[in-house]
Amino acid sequence: MAIKYAHFSNAWIDFYDVLTKLLTSPQITKNCELGAGANPYLPLDFIESHGLEYTILDISAEELQKAPDGYHKLQADITDSKLNLSERYDLVFSMQLAEHVISGLNFHQNIQKILHQGGYSFHLFPTLYAIPFMMNRYFPQDLSTWILLLNDPSRIKEGNRGKFPAYYSWCQGPTEKQMNNFETLGFEIEEYVGFFGHDYYLNFPPLKALSEVVADKLLKKPIPQLTTYAYVLLRNQHA
Repeated sequence: MAIKYAHFSNAWIDFYDVLTKLLTSPQITKNCELGAGANPYLPLDFIESHGLEYTILDISAEELQKAPDGYHKLQADITDSKLNLSERYDLVFSMQLAEHVISGLNFHQNIQKILHQGGYSFHLFPTLYAIPFMMNRYFPQDLSTWILLLNDPSRIKEGNRGKFPAYYSWCQGPTEKQMNNFETLGFEIEEYVGFFGHDYYLNFPPLKALSEVVADKLLKKPIPQLTTYAYVLLRNQHA
């Protein structure tokens, strides 16, 4: 198990590097992106050029319709306790979906059900107890949406980057409790990376400067409960 910490500006680059390494490894052929909705993470030209079997799964048929034609689309609720999919995958991954599921337990249990033994589960998500995400979790939805739109007017629901309710179940850095959750389900934790810092204070220079100081200090002396983002790479041990 590798536990690491880094600045949040590296999160998406590092996630992409690990993901593409997995996708291009010979033992991984069938892949499923969860919560892809209107915006699948990987473009069609990447999928086609690498000959990938690539499914995008989302709870919303409306959001899937917004995705470009050419993707294999599957409408399903990955947290449904009665989920029954015939397909099994070598890799299941998500990019900032985990915070939107009500039950992290159901989410990861169902992922395990659709993975082959030895298959990988890989997820990037924002984490509690970062202040912006605490506000998003506990403020009324209308208020948190209004605050978000002040900073990013493009996040309207009618577009391709709408805001959805967030619950942050099982969305923490590499705390002992969080790692126990995954291991109890039968996952082996291959890598767990916590990130510090965020860019939510860009319009508030004093807060931005303070946030950067805090992030620098946490990088020198990490506290897993204070990460802002994390990604976790899990391997399914169940048949």
